[in-house]
Amino acid sequence: MNKLPVNFHKPLAIGAAAPYRELPVTLERMIHFVPPHIEKIRNKAGDIAGKVDVVLGNLEDAIPADAKEAARDGFIQMAKEHDFGATGLWTRINALNSPWMLDDVMEIVGAIGDKLDVIMVPKVDGPWDIHYMDQLLAQLEAKHNVTKPILLHAILETAEGVKNVDDIAAASPRMHGMSLGPADLAASRRMKTTRVGGGHPGYGIVADMMEDETAPRSFFQQDLWHYTVSKMVDACAANGIKPFYGPFGDFSDQLACESQFRNAFLLGCVGAWSLHPSQVDIAKTVFSPEIDEVKFALRILEAMPDGTGAVMLDGKMQDDATWKQASVIVALARQVAKRDPELAAAYGL
Repeated sequence: MNKLPVNFHKPLAIGAAAPYRELPVTLERMIHFVPPHIEKIRNKAGDIAGKVDVVLGNLEDAIPADAKEAARDGFIQMAKEHDFGATGLWTRINALNSPWMLDDVMEIVGAIGDKLDVIMVPKVDGPWDIHYMDQLLAQLEAKHNVTKPILLHAILETAEGVKNVDDIAAASPRMHGMSLGPADLAASRRMKTTRVGGGHPGYGIVADMMEDETAPRSFFQQDLWHYTVSKMVDACAANGIKPFYGPFGDFSDQLACESQFRNAFLLGCVGAWSLHPSQVDIAKTVFSPEIDEVKFALRILEAMPDGTGAVMLDGKMQDDATWKQASVIVALARQVAKRDPELAAAYGL
């Protein structure tokens, strides 16, 4: 059970900052993962921050066990040495059942709490995981005089987490959003794939048999993740937090990566993870609304200033429902325009 509404926005520790009542408005088309134990990459953090919306220091998967402490120390050093400006600074801590997680949170909040925007929590099974992190962060923020609440981002990568997705989304005012974690989720569900995101050539449907039973039949590949992404988007939208597609592991197949990101964008996701520099521009393109879409959406808003009634534009009826759709697109375009002068000019904003 979650907290009573009257207590939902009360600080959980004396001296902790009050939780946000609404999420800060930020552009997060890509969450760019960096391994902070590698000095060469760590030293480029300032340059990276100028090219992405979020820089995430990764402490969990892909970091060897004997490099966990070096990654934690490297992230703290990276945060202290660079000015990230409008770019978000996140970290993905180790799993709650790992021997490194507690030191991850305690040392990072103590050292750079006011610079850290979001902690990504892996393998969240239910609201109890968020409640634990919520209380712990409140205590550490009070202890270290952190002036703004650090937000939490859950990775949906277990069958139990998918089952409890609505409760996770509503667990705390610290909830920033959720990301799909397809690799661990596949293992948790016993799915028969070793791919990290994307489709599978064996998952699809066959066209109906023709009268000539020997005639070739078309095969249509389907999206393994459509149901889960849709369920996650609904849970996030209902609770005012943000849904993200997670990793796409095949760096050599940019077309497939773009397709998976676009599916997620059209379903309602606001961004995706970028694990390789080549994926940054893909995410930037996909999660920025198309120029023609923005221009048409602006025409709808201009034709219906108060969002009521109905008008005809280019032979298509527009009403209050399409006005709401147009408002979503224009709001995103305005966010993008603040970070990208070229798109701002193209949008006419």
